[in-house]
Amino acid sequence: MRNVGSSLSLIALCAASFVLCSCSSMSSDMSSGEMYASNSPPADYTSRLAPHIDTKEKVVVVDPHVHAWGAYDSDGNLVKAGLATAGSDWCPDLGRPCHTRVGSFRVQTLGEADCKSHIFPIPKGGAPMPYCMFFNNGQALHGVPDGEVVEGNISHGCVRMHVADAEWLRYNFVNYGTRVVVKPY
Repeated sequence: MRNVGSSLSLIALCAASFVLCSCSSMSSDMSSGEMYASNSPPADYTSRLAPHIDTKEKVVVVDPHVHAWGAYDSDGNLVKAGLATAGSDWCPDLGRPCHTRVGSFRVQTLGEADCKSHIFPIPKGGAPMPYCMFFNNGQALHGVPDGEVVEGNISHGCVRMHVADAEWLRYNFVNYGTRVVVKPY
């Protein structure tokens, strides 16, 4: 039987993480370069991912275990990488786990800078998801304001990344049908 005190502590911790890291709007006059003015870009995440993978097509790999994403070209070479925040073990507002689904998917839709969630925050939606790239129904790669991309898995299932990284992926790498691989936690 589970320890009720431990379960309640975990729920409280997750709730606090959700409140601290919930989506907020970014000033429309803030460019992606200005976002790093007060918070320097993340460390080089290329060392967390394989420098080369066996693939015959370009692919975006998300590794929730090391909190990183990587864009690999059709020769399997790592082109660019960065910090990624995947789905949480528990989402208090949903009352269930909300991991990003593990597996291989294809990008289904591409959004612009004004992309927003139709679901979150519950019940009316509207959270900013700049440069969203949906790959598994309601799950997407997308940008979030600085401070909401952390070395932890705290999202509702989407893969959060810095807005500049999402913009780069959206306009320089990802197309309809681009493969997205989410590795195990």
